[in-house]
Amino acid sequence: MLLFPFADYWWFYLAFLGFVIGMLALDLGVFHKKSHTVGFKEATLWSIAWISLAMIFNGILYGYTLYKFGDQAIANQVGLEFLTGYVIEKSLSVDNIFVFVVVFGFFAIPAQYQHRVLFFGIIGALIFRAIFIALGSVLMQYQAVVLIFGVFLIITGFKMMFQSEHSIDPSHNWLIKFMRKHIRVTDKMHGDHFFVKENGVRFATPLFVALVFMEFTDVIFAVDSVPAIFAVTKEPLIVFTSNIFAILGLRSLYFLLAGVVDKFHLLKYGLALTLIFVGLKMTWLNKMFNGHFPIGISLGLIAFFIGGSMVLSLMFPAKKKNDTNPS
Repeated sequence: MLLFPFADYWWFYLAFLGFVIGMLALDLGVFHKKSHTVGFKEATLWSIAWISLAMIFNGILYGYTLYKFGDQAIANQVGLEFLTGYVIEKSLSVDNIFVFVVVFGFFAIPAQYQHRVLFFGIIGALIFRAIFIALGSVLMQYQAVVLIFGVFLIITGFKMMFQSEHSIDPSHNWLIKFMRKHIRVTDKMHGDHFFVKENGVRFATPLFVALVFMEFTDVIFAVDSVPAIFAVTKEPLIVFTSNIFAILGLRSLYFLLAGVVDKFHLLKYGLALTLIFVGLKMTWLNKMFNGHFPIGISLGLIAFFIGGSMVLSLMFPAKKKNDTNPS
């Protein structure tokens, strides 16, 4: 039985969506009304702000749960589930940053316009995640579906572990080829506009093509991240809120890490181990622990995989491709 069934908490979803819309309006309408390059200091402050908001919300959710059910164990469980879901989505979103770097470079998107592309990309991601989570809340009630997703995550984890480094080439992507074949696309930038008229004919700009490509890749990433969070909690409300908070902070995380993300060359192994572990929870480990693997241990293992891979990346830097061995 769910602690927060939608029929009883629909008002909370509406209030939360209102909060998200308000924050996005404040972001674009006040702080980023004029296109500008987001520097390291600004990105750091925004990252701190989004993480702080997520933790404050977790505290409020914990307090409400304790008040509502009067059970410390349930409140602790809810708080840890939100935190674990948030950490999983935040960690997996680093893979998005690799894509952002490649896409912005490929389409030569100036730094001052990148925030605009990411902003509208985030809006699309919120819509698609809401759809995925709604579907997941229904499908994950069936044990066969849980096992299928678990196996899928295990396979995805092993595939990530042994795949080559992020060798994404948008020029070979079918979506980009389709758009350029069926939509008029100008090769020139026109400020921060997604569409422009030239001689009375409407053209899409490289900003719009980059936006569509990012939305497409986010849908692919959602196939991994949404089931992964459902593996640590059965509460759609926790899945939804932890996922949304992580996505809201994705833009600032990009501007914070874009210049150094390549230094974490071993991170893919940490992400891969996380997916494999989550898949094992869904297919095997939960059964060993009467239906629910301890959430505290889950959080500790995920933090160990992600944090350990980042530390090892800094301790053992990757060799530069242009390094040559002495003859």
